[in-house]
Amino acid sequence: SSLVDGSAEDGKAKALTCTACHGPEGTSVNPLWPNIAGQGAPYIVTQLKAFKEGARQDPLMTSQAMLLSDEDMADLAVYFESLPAAAKAVKDPNTVGRGEGLYRGGNLETGVAACIACHGPSGDGNPAAGYPALRGQHADYVAKQLRDYASGSRTSDGKTRVMRDVAARLSDEEIAAISSYVQGLR
Repeated sequence: SSLVDGSAEDGKAKALTCTACHGPEGTSVNPLWPNIAGQGAPYIVTQLKAFKEGARQDPLMTSQAMLLSDEDMADLAVYFESLPAAAKAVKDPNTVGRGEGLYRGGNLETGVAACIACHGPSGDGNPAAGYPALRGQHADYVAKQLRDYASGSRTSDGKTRVMRDVAARLSDEEIAAISSYVQGLR
């Protein structure tokens, strides 16, 4: 059962356009496009609305989201939530220790909060709170999102600014390590 009132069956019927980029089972082959299989439905709906309303900018996603009704968004979100999440290996085994340390403990010296606090020990996120699952997500995609939050070009964290504040405190090496680590979470 989902926290979003939608139909997975109807979502599957509406998903053809989505699967062109995100893959037939919600797992994309392009490392710059997110895997959406197993992602929490509340987060998917929030992001689709952010693209439609302009809080998140991407020429392709904005144009696709503009065509979706609230019902379409709910159906698609419930469908992709129902699919098994991607299972991937860490991108760079040399950074696993650093990435895990940051994910689990943050960086006290620079004030970086631990990712685990919102995204969970296995990277499953918190659908009720709207925090996305990170496990198995492409490292390149995660790194780009962290850089976008750090620069302020992505603002879909809303008034809390939590992701912008955390990302702005991360070094390039920390972003690479965390991104690689979450790609391997299961």
